Amino acid sequence: MPRQPLAEVFGFPIDNQSEKAIRYRDKRLCPFNNKVPNCTKDKANDPLGVCSVAEGDRLAITCPIRFREDWLIAEDAAAFFFPPEAKWTSLVEVKLRDKNGQPAGNIDVVLVSYDDRGRVTDFGSCEVQAVYISGNVRRPFEYFMGDQTGRSNMDWSGQTNYPSPDYLSSSRKRLAPQVLFKGGIFKTWGKKQAIAIHRGFFNTLPQLTEVAPEESDLAWLVYDLLHDPSDNVYKLTRGQTVYTRFEPTMLKLTTAEAGSVDTFIEHLQFKLDKKLDTNPPDAPTLTDGVLT
Repeated sequence: MPRQPLAEVFGFPIDNQSEKAIRYRDKRLCPFNNKVPNCTKDKANDPLGVCSVAEGDRLAITCPIRFREDWLIAEDAAAFFFPPEAKWTSLVEVKLRDKNGQPAGNIDVVLVSYDDRGRVTDFGSCEVQAVYISGNVRRPFEYFMGDQTGRSNMDWSGQTNYPSPDYLSSSRKRLAPQVLFKGGIFKTWGKKQAIAIHRGFFNTLPQLTEVAPEESDLAWLVYDLLHDPSDNVYKLTRGQTVYTRFEPTMLKLTTAEAGSVDTFIEHLQFKLDKKLDTNPPDAPTLTDGVLT
């Protein structure tokens, strides 16, 4: 476990004491193309400016805005959606509604291609998937912000509720429902989709069936955060693009692998014995085989 969990605070490692890093932290600024200059994560008036946390020798991206660095995600998604000669632009946080006009959520980034008269010719969605955190990340964040210079080498390893990425909750509670619900609409429209995700998160997903780019309607844009020692910052870096099909991918993400039925029956027997407050019955049970 790392000595402390904060990889990037307001865009910079906490041991970066450059004039620029201090200015961004003091002013609560976001360097990654937020819709406003300031960080707005969690609370606009008291933002939780943690962009990423340490996870062993890698970083886990905890803020979706972190993926907007240099707009790599827009460039990579556009390369999947449109032909090379297309003119395109990006629109962020676009509202989506279902057939009945009910809100279906916001699309993080919609890529739009247009003709010489500015008319829409095609579009595709790019969803950004950061990771949830288990434990308490605000406590070490506030502790560091209380003395940025004196605590830049702090040791948080002995603290309770040490924060770490919660990939299981992130995939089941956010990734799968988001892609299934909003993505189902884009699938019905016959439009391509992309998902921007960091490598550590992607590696926790089930093995996805890959197809050729021209057969794909759902691409996974996988990124790394690599340290640049010359400026002591982390750079969002292209990792790989994984091309899949929407429907088999959703089936894989939303179907749990079955465990042993015998183990489940044993658990039921334990619960039943406890409820009846008796010893396990002498009569044969399901775990003993078929009754005759």
